[in-house]
Amino acid sequence: MAQQQAIDYLLATLQQTLQPDANIRVAAERQLKELSKQPSHPLICLHLVSQRNTPQDAPIRQAAAVLFKNLVKNHWDEDHDTGVKIPENERHMIKAHLVDLMCTVPSTIQMQCSEAIALIAAVDFPARWDNLMPDLISKFNVEGDLDVVNGVLLTASSIIKNFRYSERSDALYSDIAYVLKHLQEPLLKLFQMMRKSVQQQQGDVELLKKKLKALRTMCRIFFSLNWQDLPEYFEDHINEWMEEFAFFLKYENPALVDPDEEFESSSLDYLQAAIVDNLNLYANKDEEPFLPHLPTFTTIVWNLLLKTTHYPKHDVLAVTCIRFLASLLGKQMHTKLFENEATLREIIGKIVVPNLKIREADEEKFEDDPADFILSDMEGSDTDSRRKCAQELLRSMCRFFEDQATVICSEHINAMLNEYNSDKTNKWSCKDVAIHLVLAISIRAESASHGVSQINEKVNVMEFFMSNIVPELQQQNSDQAMITAAAIKYASTFRNQFSTQNLGALMPLLISHLSSSNVVVHTYAAAAIEKILITKKAIEGTKELKFGREEVKPFLQSLFTGLFSIVDNESLTENEYVMKAVMRSLSVAKEDLVDVTHIVLEKLTASLGRVAKNPRNPHFNHYLFESIAVLVRSVCSKNAQYTAAFEALLFPPFQIVLSMDVLEFTPYVFQVLAQLLEYRADGLSDAYSSLFPPLLTPTLWERKGNVPGLTRLIQAYLHKGAPQLVQQGHLIPILGIFQKLIASKANEANGFALLESITIYVPKEASQGNLKDIFQILLIRLQANKGIRYKRLITNFFALFIGKFGAQAWLDQLNGLQAGLGFQLLMNVWMPYLMDNAPATRMDAKVQVVGLTKLLCETPALLTDSAGQQLWTRVLACIMKTMSSVGIESKDGEEEEFAIDVSYDATYSKLHFAATPVTDPFSEVSDVSMLLAQSLHSLCQSQPGKFPPLIQQGLQSDEKLMANFSSLMQKSGLALA
Repeated sequence: MAQQQAIDYLLATLQQTLQPDANIRVAAERQLKELSKQPSHPLICLHLVSQRNTPQDAPIRQAAAVLFKNLVKNHWDEDHDTGVKIPENERHMIKAHLVDLMCTVPSTIQMQCSEAIALIAAVDFPARWDNLMPDLISKFNVEGDLDVVNGVLLTASSIIKNFRYSERSDALYSDIAYVLKHLQEPLLKLFQMMRKSVQQQQGDVELLKKKLKALRTMCRIFFSLNWQDLPEYFEDHINEWMEEFAFFLKYENPALVDPDEEFESSSLDYLQAAIVDNLNLYANKDEEPFLPHLPTFTTIVWNLLLKTTHYPKHDVLAVTCIRFLASLLGKQMHTKLFENEATLREIIGKIVVPNLKIREADEEKFEDDPADFILSDMEGSDTDSRRKCAQELLRSMCRFFEDQATVICSEHINAMLNEYNSDKTNKWSCKDVAIHLVLAISIRAESASHGVSQINEKVNVMEFFMSNIVPELQQQNSDQAMITAAAIKYASTFRNQFSTQNLGALMPLLISHLSSSNVVVHTYAAAAIEKILITKKAIEGTKELKFGREEVKPFLQSLFTGLFSIVDNESLTENEYVMKAVMRSLSVAKEDLVDVTHIVLEKLTASLGRVAKNPRNPHFNHYLFESIAVLVRSVCSKNAQYTAAFEALLFPPFQIVLSMDVLEFTPYVFQVLAQLLEYRADGLSDAYSSLFPPLLTPTLWERKGNVPGLTRLIQAYLHKGAPQLVQQGHLIPILGIFQKLIASKANEANGFALLESITIYVPKEASQGNLKDIFQILLIRLQANKGIRYKRLITNFFALFIGKFGAQAWLDQLNGLQAGLGFQLLMNVWMPYLMDNAPATRMDAKVQVVGLTKLLCETPALLTDSAGQQLWTRVLACIMKTMSSVGIESKDGEEEEFAIDVSYDATYSKLHFAATPVTDPFSEVSDVSMLLAQSLHSLCQSQPGKFPPLIQQGLQSDEKLMANFSSLMQKSGLALA
């Protein structure tokens, strides 16, 4: 009865989540979150999925299936402490019935069940779910329900997809061996049986599509199983597999062809593309058993490629086939297949040039869906298009046939340009092909972030630029926008080959195209400007911007006018490339922005106000906040008095964001508020003081994305006003947050960051009464979490505490919990950790050395017996090892701004330009090596003759450490008596 009541209650709650009234939905979603903490909740979800089976129940079943999948995603992995525990008996019951349930539900729900199985398998398979693969394989039945067959195949594919791209390890190979043992033979038999069934079943198109879908999924399983190495079974049965693949690459069935369809790939197209992917995998691995089949498949793939139409429905297949040919062309061992010039001419004339041509579908996308066009066409994009693959095919050809390819392409380029010049209005696409042929044949080496680093010397890219690109860039509002876009792309691609003077002449041309009404054109212009502003030149071994602050200064007004004319245009969608260009321009301009700060900030906050109503583009939003952050840093770092003006402009929109609870923006707001607070010269203002209590609200800290930014903000408050916060009674709530963070593996680093700020900024007398609880919390967590990261965090804190309050204070706290605990931790945790692991940063190393030096030289209890003296020598060895492993001498300057790629990260929206400044808790110590030398010198003087033998004993086993110590003492000019 109780179970049925729970099912009914969940049913009612899910029904409320589907209501149009937002208040009802939000309340129901909150209730679901509470229900997730209840016992048996995942099983209740599955009961709801399985029990109700009428059409009107479909939305509820779907919602319950999604809820179950999310429960598994968030709470199944016990290493991620989420506060929700799924008992072991429930886990066994779920795993015992989930596969069978998946096979009995409709396809939409089946998909959710399949994803849930894959999520559980990622944690439990195969060690704790050894019957999963046999259960799935038992459903392999060509004559049975093909929806079930497709479901279990998709599930198996999802599970073993992790075999791809994974780093080789014994554990990985053990898992692969386990899967191969169960799956390799049934997979081949099912494929063969399905092929026979396809041969016999020519008429029923829908049934045929299901079979082809199953075959395609089997090909993806083949791909995963063969990704790391060619398994023995597949090598022994390669002839059978290749026979099956050849059959389907040649297979034709008019019933599967829809002559009216131009965009949607058919099930046969997807299958053939998956087969060619498998061939490409073997070709790239140079697997010897595959080599006899290579000439046959090269011919088959070539013929298949030539049969593809120019319609988008064949893009997936065409791209896959071109990639296969490119991989062969790029390997010296296959040059015999292509060394005939006629073959090269055929590849360029029949594959490269046709696939570089603009199609009607491309023109429509250029005008109607510019975002998609940009994604597939822009330099550095990961998306494969026919054009990109054709260019890669040509570059592969140039590895071994550069001379021939250059001559053949030059003929095509000249012919295309002549055709364009004969009728510029109607033949404009010929010039577009010519430009992209030059791009393909000229580039030997490039990267997405740094551009072209090596070019084909047989192609004069500068002459082509001056003759064919500059005239296009000089035209404003050309009717041939695609040519303009191609010209801008050419200029951007070869930015490294241009001198500073070339870039100076190019910049106003690019700025002028920011006013283009065409989205692709003004986006390409903005992207080109952004890339030029991070282009570097090499000068005497150092690197600086080729077009930096002084060079961009004359263009700032027109540049910002052009960029903000796009940002301010509410008829356009948010453009991440334009906002990234704004961010980069602000970064390069630095303090030259002071005079226009108010105007630029008003533009940015106006944009923030618009996008806050409906955040759609996370990349745009990220660069928007980066722009605000870089503006704050550029101006306030030079004059802290400007923080008041920034606060006046930023607080109103930030308060709106916080009051509207815009989840996407709150992490950014916390970071910029922290940044502003850190620049304040006069502590906490009334506005900041009034904002603080709401920051302690538990619901804010429950959102993972908020935690790093909120932690950073609380740290800034402690830095600027710790005594004030203590006086207002906020220390205990802050310590409560620390306790909550430290209890979670995901948030423990933030917990320690907060604790370190408390240690540095809160007066000792204010925190003294809480120290026992703090140390107890840390040690309880240490017992449960013996990972490397936690040891790094806790030992860094120990060193900081000792450096601030002395070694005796540290020992008193630990020994107050348990007699002798301090030395036990030192011997069994701290010293072993440091001997095996170098500090993560220079500042970590400095803190460790300062803390350990105090411990070494201010702890008489260490020297009372031989065991203590032995520990003393280990501490000294750890200090020297730490100093030797990380260069901790102070260094001037920071990493160049342009050396860092600023980008959006979905896991946590960290702002680079609002990064937490490095805090030196021991700024009074300018040289830690001198601190060590002076401390040891004083210690030796207090007890002459006692310590040199101990020093010799501690360092004698490592000649390098001994040499470094001798050098350190010699440099200090101090002797050890």
